[in-house]
This record gives sequence, structure tokens and C-alpha cells, in this order.
Amino acid sequence: MSSVSAFLIKRPNSNNLHPITIRIIKDRKVSYIYIGQVIKKSQWDNKNNCVKNTHLDFLEINQLILDRLSKANKSLISAELKDEYLSSHDIKSKIVSTETNDFFSVSKLHLEKIKNREQFHQFDIEKKRLEVFKLFLDKDKVFFNELDVDILKKFENFLITKRGLALRTVANYMITIRTVCNSALLKSIVKERFYPFGAGKYQIKFPETKKIGLNIKEIKILEDIEGLTEAQERALKVWLLSFYFAGIRFSDVIMLKWKDFIDNRLNYRMGKNNKLVSLKIPQKVFKILNSLDKNDKSVFLFNELEGVNLKDKKSLKTRIKTVNRNFNRRLEIVASKAGIDKKLTMHIARHSFGNISGNKIPIQMLQKLYRHSSVTTTVLYQSNFIQEDMDDALDKVVEF
Repeated sequence: MSSVSAFLIKRPNSNNLHPITIRIIKDRKVSYIYIGQVIKKSQWDNKNNCVKNTHLDFLEINQLILDRLSKANKSLISAELKDEYLSSHDIKSKIVSTETNDFFSVSKLHLEKIKNREQFHQFDIEKKRLEVFKLFLDKDKVFFNELDVDILKKFENFLITKRGLALRTVANYMITIRTVCNSALLKSIVKERFYPFGAGKYQIKFPETKKIGLNIKEIKILEDIEGLTEAQERALKVWLLSFYFAGIRFSDVIMLKWKDFIDNRLNYRMGKNNKLVSLKIPQKVFKILNSLDKNDKSVFLFNELEGVNLKDKKSLKTRIKTVNRNFNRRLEIVASKAGIDKKLTMHIARHSFGNISGNKIPIQMLQKLYRHSSVTTTVLYQSNFIQEDMDDALDKVVEF
């Protein structure tokens, strides 16, 4: 007689959390497979043997439980069909050795977690990176104890020499791999001695990047430029609106609605972190607002999202990504017509605000304008544009 079921260990750990296990009973002997997840006792559904929806990651953990239950049952059924004897310990060994220690099994759960949080753009990016890693390894499975520093360095070299990727992009690939390894480490799937990242092991290299924004003269040229097509002029209006509001992100600009403008203020909720933002409407913005088409049925400032189902977040993000790409193509032509040899994209509006603000505005005020959660983020971001102090210091030494 045999049975397989999900089970919550009654005895809590030092953090007063209870481990979730798969309990295998065969011939009255019991074995447990720890799935690497611990929860509060109140978050466990004793009737259905699953995690309640009060837990932030209940979907992912329940999926993990179902996966382990399925594998244990398949092992039992397979043994019965082959008239082969398997003890509860044999079943546990089969699952632990062949599944939970597989990098791509854990990466699959990692991707499901991102998808369930409706981070579809991030899902597509990380899925592609993991597919490239699998292509490089030429394996459907790879155990964590096989992922050593040598393999990671070879993959880094592959990305640079064979795929022709920039160093920053290579670093992003390695971050994805490290995130999966971190997840396995947290779930006790991999032992720390097999963890390939950190001091004395593989260390991710972040190349220094330079953020370049437009200066005042170049923005004045854009404000007065003529001879643009209607599509190019529309893209420029969106860019200028972003700049005038301290570099508001494109995904937020394109989502702005007429009702967000009340009593000479813009009030909107940021898509990135759901923060509420209220900004005074600069005089230059009114000129743009007055030039836009508006009727009784108008919802958005810019109608690129009209007709899109806003509740379908995947379709919405795909549409915003497409519009952003089209606008950037138009802005490239605008820059050429304006005689500006710098890169001009929607995101450069944010860099341009940083470049012009320089050290003229107190860092705490810039933090509020940028909507950064930490002033440290603002300091690091603004360091790309503050050059006067360094220039003055240099002049004091060499100008004699």
C-alpha cells in the first residue's frame, strides 16, 4: 500500500515558519521530500493540502507542490507497471536527484513567478536569455553542481565573441542565471558549496556607462523645429511632454488621460511602482495640450492606446512597446533634421532633464522630481551629469 500527499511539518523552524514537504508512504515506511518552501501555519489549507491565497507566492508554491506530487505518483505507477519494487526512499531519491537539482526546472518556476505577477516584458526578456544559455550548454538538463565558474566564463565569452553582445547586456544574462541559482539556494535545492557566484568565484562585471542627454541649445532647436511630418511632430510632442515633467517614463506618458490634468496640475499613478505623483503643469505644456485633438469621447492625450483592453496587461504592454519603438524611429529622423548628432529616444528625455538640472537643484528635490524611492539612486543617477565641480578642480591645477 502506498500514498503520496503534500504535508506541512508541524514543528516550526527558528523563524516560526513551517516547512512544506511531500510525504511518501510505502509499505508503512515514510519518506519526506522538502520542497524548500516555508510558510506560516495560518497560510496552510489543511483540507486541500495546499497554500492559501493569503501567501504572496501561493500560485508558484502550489505549482511546485503539484509538480512534485505528479513526479512521485508517476514513479509509483511506473514501478507497478514494470512489476518493480520501489521503497519510499527510492522514490524520493529518484525525484531529488533528477528533478529538483536541475537548473532549468528551477528556471521554469522562476519564469512562471514572473508571468503570474504579470511582468510580461520581463518574462519575455528572461525567457530568451535562458533559451540562449540552454543553446550554449546544448543540454535539456544541467545539475547545479555542474554549473561552475569555468562554465560561466565560457558562456560569457560565447556571448561576447559569438553573439556580439555588449558587456552590459552580458551582465544582464549573468544576472538572470544568478537569480535562478539564488532561488535554488533559498529553497535548499543546491548546497552553498556548489553556488558559483560571489567572492572568489564568478563575479558579474558591470561596465561603466555614460548617460548622455541633450543640452538647452539642442532642446530649443527641437522646440522651434519646422518641416516635420505629422507623425514626427507627434513623437516630438510626446518627447517634450516627458522632458517638461522631469523625464516621466514613456509608458506613463502614453497612458496619460485628460482627466489627469486638474487645477493646473498633473496627477497620475506611476506604472513602475504604483506611486501617486502630482506635478505643476509648466507653461510650455499648455501649448502642447492645446495642439492635441480632443472631443467628448477622448480619454487619452495621445490616442495610440484607444481601443486597447486595459485589463489585458500583456496586450497593453506589448502595444506600449510597439508604440515606443515606432516613436523612437521617428525621433531618429527628427534629430537628423535638427542637426543633432546625439541619440534621440524617448528615454533620452529623462537624461536630458538630468543633464540640464545638473547641480542647480538640491538632490532631495531631484529625488522627488525623479520619483526615486532612495536618494542614493538619485545621487548615482545625477553623477552622470554633474561635471562642473570636476572641471573647476581640474582648472585650478592646470590653469596657471
